[in-house]
Amino acid sequence: MTGYVQNNIIAVRQGDSFAINFDLKDKCAPVDLTGATILMQVRDDSGNLMFSVSGTPVDAVNGKMAILLTPTQTGIDVGDYNTDIQVTLQDGSVNTIFPSNVNQIGVFRVTEQVTK
Repeated sequence: MTGYVQNNIIAVRQGDSFAINFDLKDKCAPVDLTGATILMQVRDDSGNLMFSVSGTPVDAVNGKMAILLTPTQTGIDVGDYNTDIQVTLQDGSVNTIFPSNVNQIGVFRVTEQVTK
């Protein structure tokens, strides 16, 4: 479970599993994720899709969700990629939750592994 989420960067070690956990809140109150869908995409600089993964509500009523990355997904070439995470709520509204700053592009960073 090597990696971190900080500001607009999700960093993982190449070929490792990694869980991204979020607690969604609106004005300090949990966002009800009942019936919501969660989607993360990672693309290269040309816009080619490297992978797409759906998230899972862990405690939907209390706004807790997780995205579980597999070694296959993190096994892409070392480097920086573009990413974001969107939540579509039951009412159909779409919200980009990562990165939270609308003026930034999310970075999915894959760092080199030694053990192969």
